[in-house]
Amino acid sequence: MDTADRWYKNAIVYCLDVETFQDSDGDGVGDFQGLVSRLDYLWSLGVSCVWLLPFYPSPNRDNGYDVIDYYGVDPRLGNLGDAAEFLQGANERGIKVIIDLVVNHTSDQHPWFEAARDRDSQYREYYVWSDEEPADAEEGVVFPGVQESTWTFDEKAGAYYHHRFYKHQPDLNIGNQKVRQEIRRIMGFWLALGVSGFRIDAAPFLIELPSAGKDDLTFEYLDDFYGFLSWHSAGAILLAEANVTHDQVLEYFGDGDRMQMIFNFFLNQHVFLALARGEAEPIVRALKKQPNIPPTAQWANFLRNHDEIDLGRLTEKERQECFEAFGPEPYMQLYERGVRRRLAPMLGGDRRRIEMAFSLAFSLPGTPVIWYGDEIGMGEDLSLPE
Repeated sequence: MDTADRWYKNAIVYCLDVETFQDSDGDGVGDFQGLVSRLDYLWSLGVSCVWLLPFYPSPNRDNGYDVIDYYGVDPRLGNLGDAAEFLQGANERGIKVIIDLVVNHTSDQHPWFEAARDRDSQYREYYVWSDEEPADAEEGVVFPGVQESTWTFDEKAGAYYHHRFYKHQPDLNIGNQKVRQEIRRIMGFWLALGVSGFRIDAAPFLIELPSAGKDDLTFEYLDDFYGFLSWHSAGAILLAEANVTHDQVLEYFGDGDRMQMIFNFFLNQHVFLALARGEAEPIVRALKKQPNIPPTAQWANFLRNHDEIDLGRLTEKERQECFEAFGPEPYMQLYERGVRRRLAPMLGGDRRRIEMAFSLAFSLPGTPVIWYGDEIGMGEDLSLPE
C-alpha cells in the first residue's frame, strides 16, 4: 500500500500551550495574537504540524482540560476570530494544526452538567449516575494521593456521578447516542475552521462504559470517529493518547481504519532508561517488542510533553534508576510513577546529551513530537504543581 501521501508520516509535530507560549498584549498570558506573531519562527524550525493544548473556556482547575464550552476560546487567549487567523496563517505556511479533543469528561461547571443535576433534564443521561455508591468506587483511581474515588455524590443531583479523573471532571456517557452526536458536532465545527485533526485525550477512558456494570471497552466507537473524520475532511488525522499494553494497541489502530497515530509510551519509557544508563539496550529491547502496525498507521515519538513522564511500565528497579538519574528529589516525581521535569534540566543542561536525545527522537521509527521550549533548552516549568 502506498503511504507516501500520508502527511503525518513525515511530519514534525510541535506541541504548545497558547496560554504560555507568546503574550501579545503584556498581560502576562499568552494568546492567539502572540501565536500568530511567531508563525514564521515555527516555520523556520521546520515544524509541519502544531498541536494545540486545550484553549477552550474553562475554570482552569486542570490546565484547561476541564472544558465548559467546546465551541469557544478562553477570553484570556483571544476569540474565535483570533483562532481562525492563526489557523489561516498556519495553513498558508504549510503547517497543519491539530487540537485536543477532550470529550471523555467536561467541567462540572459545563452547562450540560449543571442541567443534568435535574433528573428530568434531557441532559441527565449525558453523564453516568448511580443512586448508590458503587462497591468499586475506589478502584481505577488515576491520581493516587490526590484523588480518592472515581464516584462522587452530588447534593443537587441526589446521586453519585462517575469520573475517572478529578471530581470536578464528570465523565460523559459515551454510550448515549446524543452524546456521540454532540461530539460529532464539535469535530465538525473545528474541521470547518481549518484544523487537520485531533489529539484524542484519554482514549482508553473515552471508550469505557462503566454504566454497563463493568468497564467494557467499546473499540467499535473508534470506527465512528474515523468514519466521521474521513467523510468530512480528507487527510485529517486522529492522534490517540493511549498508554496501553501492546496487545491492546492494535485495537486502537484497527486495520488502519481507527486511530492513524498513537503515542509510543512504551518506547518513551525505555528511551529514558537508556539515557539513564548511557546504553542503547533498553531501546533495542523496546523496539523488538513492538507489534507490527498497519501500513497507514504511525507511532508518535516524544521526549517530553505537558504530562509527567510515565515510567509505570518499567520494572521497579528500572523506575528507580530513572528517578535517581532524572528526578532524585520527591517534588520532581509525581503519582509514584512519573517525573515531571523539563528535558534540559533532566539532562543537567548538558548540550551533548540534549542533542543525543533529540537525535534519538528524530531517528526512531515514527513521527517526532516536540514540546515547546525544548528546542531552546528551556528550564524548569514553574507552572507545574507543587
